[in-house]
Amino acid sequence: MPRWLKILLIVAIVVVLLVVGLVGAGVFWWMRNKDALMARAKEVVAEGKEFGRNHDNQACVDETVSRYKKEPGFGSAMSSNFFMRSCLEASKPTDGFCEDVPKTTEFMKSAQWQIDQCRRVDLSKDSYCRQLFQPVQQFCEKGPRTSPAEKNANE
Repeated sequence: MPRWLKILLIVAIVVVLLVVGLVGAGVFWWMRNKDALMARAKEVVAEGKEFGRNHDNQACVDETVSRYKKEPGFGSAMSSNFFMRSCLEASKPTDGFCEDVPKTTEFMKSAQWQIDQCRRVDLSKDSYCRQLFQPVQQFCEKGPRTSPAEKNANE
């Protein structure tokens, strides 16, 4: 067997072992922390709903950005995402809130809109900022919420 092939096989085996080790470590970490993470997620969703009941759509965005700025990073971006989703669902409408929000399937417009939003809130250098505004797009794509009483009145 040529020497270069032996070296290539050794490198391939080392890479495979590293990947298996990383996956194993990730599974181990998740098993040890999943209960705490799930409890925190439920807590954040409840906070979002409570905040949204007393505020409008724009206030949900402002509060999410404010919370994120206090503790930026990957974990905070995920937590902020949960907060924003639940807040928007419970909040009062803001006039024109969804007016310029592109659909998530409009990839170029969507990316530019997210970048513009990050610039607007002074987070343009933050690598997780764009994730903060994905719930806004998803909320706006669903369209206006109507209560059961409004649905019955429209029929």
